[in-house]
Amino acid sequence: MSMLRFTKGNDVLGTANRGNPAESSLCTLCRADCTGKCETWMSSMIGRKLLYPRDFGVVTAGANNITHTGISYNALRIQGYAYGSKGMAPGLSNDPDDCIFPNVSLESEFGQEIKTKVRVPIMTGALGSTFIAAKYWDSFAIGCSLVGAPIVVGENVVGVDKESVLEGGKIVKAPELDRRIDTYLRYNDGYGAIIVQMNVEDARNGVAEYIANKYGDKVIMELKWGQGAKDIGGEIQVKSLEYAKFLKDRGYVVDPDPEKASVQEAFKNGSIKSFARHSRLGATNLSNVDQVREDFMKNIEYLRGLGFKRISLKTGAYGMEALAMAIKFASEAKLDLLTIDGAGGGTGMSPWNMMQSWGVPSPILHAKAYEYTSMLAAAGKNTTDLSFAGGFALEDSIFKGLALGAPYTKMICMGRSLMVPGFLGSNIEGVLRPDRREAVNGNWDALPKTVSEIGSKAEEIFAGYYDIQAKVGADEMKNIPYGAMAIWTLADKLAAGLQQLLAGARKFNLSEISRDDLVSGNRETERETKIPFVGDAGDEIAKAILKG
Repeated sequence: MSMLRFTKGNDVLGTANRGNPAESSLCTLCRADCTGKCETWMSSMIGRKLLYPRDFGVVTAGANNITHTGISYNALRIQGYAYGSKGMAPGLSNDPDDCIFPNVSLESEFGQEIKTKVRVPIMTGALGSTFIAAKYWDSFAIGCSLVGAPIVVGENVVGVDKESVLEGGKIVKAPELDRRIDTYLRYNDGYGAIIVQMNVEDARNGVAEYIANKYGDKVIMELKWGQGAKDIGGEIQVKSLEYAKFLKDRGYVVDPDPEKASVQEAFKNGSIKSFARHSRLGATNLSNVDQVREDFMKNIEYLRGLGFKRISLKTGAYGMEALAMAIKFASEAKLDLLTIDGAGGGTGMSPWNMMQSWGVPSPILHAKAYEYTSMLAAAGKNTTDLSFAGGFALEDSIFKGLALGAPYTKMICMGRSLMVPGFLGSNIEGVLRPDRREAVNGNWDALPKTVSEIGSKAEEIFAGYYDIQAKVGADEMKNIPYGAMAIWTLADKLAAGLQQLLAGARKFNLSEISRDDLVSGNRETERETKIPFVGDAGDEIAKAILKG
């Protein structure tokens, strides 16, 4: 019988999930107004302290995640080694005084001709037209910019913006898109990137042309094939009949149809209270692989003609054919990054049972991505740097994703787990700075006990406060949203935990991580991932030692 790693309460860390925990450790339903206190939520305030059991000096603790069943990232275990060291920075030796976990370098980079540098190997998922992305954007963008991590502006941002202006069907004014890009660039110091995603409607609206003219190569353009949470176009809900009509006029599919008299009557009398806006499926006019490739290459050629020097692709949890197409076409087009989002990923809005039932689970999809990319590399072909997405939240899952796809995987794409601190910090700021409550979309009238027992002001609550102050200066701290402080603090905890895991694997540079650093907790996971079973890994070497 297996023991669940994630249950609603974790007595060792003193954390608890409000709802049912998913494989990532987050609640399946994550609320912006949550008062705590899952591991990610708590880490956004106390940071590195949450790497360790609580109440040091009066407790001992034991693991409850030893027996594994089924195929999941939790069924992969991290290998440790008893000797050696690899990847020490220039000027450092393999002396124990140098081989300490703070000396592990987490810097990474991705890209072809132009390398995009990052301080930590994490990036956000696509934060698009869902209103929660717009409400908390300042926290998300400033936090990621300070950390040196890429952020993705998702699809449809221009199309749903009431203040945007289209002339002749093409965008000429896009204040919300401008706000998102400018906010990130304000604190950018050369690490990280702002990535803007484009779907069918965005292409029709001329989003790429608008960005090329205004921002040039400051932005990475991303084509979107899909995501792990659903196999249908992007969706949002609106509660205004007039807004629903506006979106339909913009060319979106709106359900139910706000122009039908019966729907309007139902809305007026309260039996219909909201409308769903849907994006279109791409490539519906294409019928075979060759046509998909031709269309894809035309799109890439067009974007390069506009002046974009860095282009990425995001694909979802489709089957092996689509995965192979994404990997091969990205290789041929010399794209800078390919994000592969497995089933189990999060969403702003998806049909629930679709999210539960469709697509290839992350570990299987990512293992096949490694296999297919390795085939190209073995044939001497160009390969595209990969980013894995689909249910990542903690430092050990980041390690496992990077190792499973090594050496091709450079980034781990995280959705909800990087949004949680933005919500939390904004709620705290809304209480401590009441004049800012509406601006930051704070949901609390007072600090809950889960926060007040940590502190009563930002300097006490956020473990990363003074590190941020050292970076931006004391005078600038008044302009840093508390949500950004929380993102910094969470990222610092994840980074420290990742450094510790890498040090235990004797890898002092992220580039040294490999599939040899993983073992499978069961035979089924071994079969699907090709990661050796824990009892077999190194067994021949062990027997040679005994016979020697």
